[in-house]
Amino acid sequence: MLNLSKTRVDGKIDKKKYSVFGRLESRSVHSILPRLVTVLGVVGLIALFLPWTQNIRSKGYVSTLNPYDKPQDVQSLIAGRIESWKVVEGDTVQAGDTLVIISESKSEYLDPMLLDRTEDQLQAKLSTIDAYDQKVGNLKDQTQALRLVKDAKLNQNKIKIQQVGLKIASDSLELVAAQTKLMNATNQRNRTEELYNKGLKSLTEIEGKRLSVESSQAKVTKILNSISDLQIEKDKLLQEADAIISEFDEKQAKLKADINTTLSYKYESIGESSKLESKVSNYERRKSAYAVTAPITGIITQALKEGIGEFLKEGDGVATIFPLTYQKSVELYVNPVDVPLLIKGENVRIQFDGWPAIVFSGWPENSFGTFEGMIYAIDNDISANGKYRVLVVESPDAPAWPELIKVGGGAQALFLLNRVPLYYEIWRQMNGFPPDFYKRDTGKDVKFKAPIRKVK
Repeated sequence: MLNLSKTRVDGKIDKKKYSVFGRLESRSVHSILPRLVTVLGVVGLIALFLPWTQNIRSKGYVSTLNPYDKPQDVQSLIAGRIESWKVVEGDTVQAGDTLVIISESKSEYLDPMLLDRTEDQLQAKLSTIDAYDQKVGNLKDQTQALRLVKDAKLNQNKIKIQQVGLKIASDSLELVAAQTKLMNATNQRNRTEELYNKGLKSLTEIEGKRLSVESSQAKVTKILNSISDLQIEKDKLLQEADAIISEFDEKQAKLKADINTTLSYKYESIGESSKLESKVSNYERRKSAYAVTAPITGIITQALKEGIGEFLKEGDGVATIFPLTYQKSVELYVNPVDVPLLIKGENVRIQFDGWPAIVFSGWPENSFGTFEGMIYAIDNDISANGKYRVLVVESPDAPAWPELIKVGGGAQALFLLNRVPLYYEIWRQMNGFPPDFYKRDTGKDVKFKAPIRKVK
């Protein structure tokens, strides 16, 4: 009875006539509740001493470890206009397969004979370079011939100088003989004159001696004039040698200037030919870029351009390819306060979105549906979201992750730390303390490569 009304009726009812009142009175709530509270208290007290695994929770998503394993946008190298598609979304392509064909859209490349004409210009410029080479060779031959002629003329001049010198020496000897003869003739004339004055010599003899003196004097004068003429001739030959050297040096300087000018034209032509070669190479490369090909083997996940006739700019994406084979990883984000507690090679329990799991954070060995991973890398720089990124890969000693897991799917992780009593963990959580910091020797080589999974 609830006894809510002020008018009581319990005294007017004969409880013996109704068996339900007997059953209600035989039930004792006061004896069950203390037992239940006592049992729960004992169980709770015992549970406080159970071991509890400290852990750090974080969220992230499935990714790939290697940069070349991530989805890639295939971009057009040149600007153009879409002519035809060779694939559709979902197709599997091999590296080098053609995805889309584009045509030229810039006016300076519309000439269909542009490559051939540029190659002709290049050949003409190369021929010009050959012509300059031949001209330089001819000028060098002329320089060599001029040097030979110069040497020959100088040798001739030297011989003439030597001949004049010899003749001067010969005339000098004759001069000495003539002077001696003149002196003798003079002495004889003087003696004959003395004897004539004494009457011992005739006038005819005196006149003969005088004629001999004059003849000797004439000869000496002639030799002196000859020596003077020879000396003048020698001086002229010496001046002629200097003139020869000056003349040929001037001609050689002119030839050298012509060679330098020709080489200048040649090097200028070489520079122009290099530019033309670069143009030819660029045109060939541009021609090959009309077919946009797949850089890797993978699956076409999305076409970034639509239809036929759409224009592309340099670097515009055409389609997105996901690699056919890749190395899975999980990117997780951890609060800065927890980063010092993480060590490369430590085990991690991961729960993937869409994969059924029952998780007991403190007793990970009793969890169901989680998979083991291993810390592969920890970023040294904080991310834009204010947390540090941690890369986790498959542990080589644990079962492989499900192949049905897709890149980009969500994931939750438990970084397993120290094992402590449950009462200590409750006290830590109530006081807001971080997990215990301690050194753990994993005994594992963290430089490993996770197995590569193939997309099915």
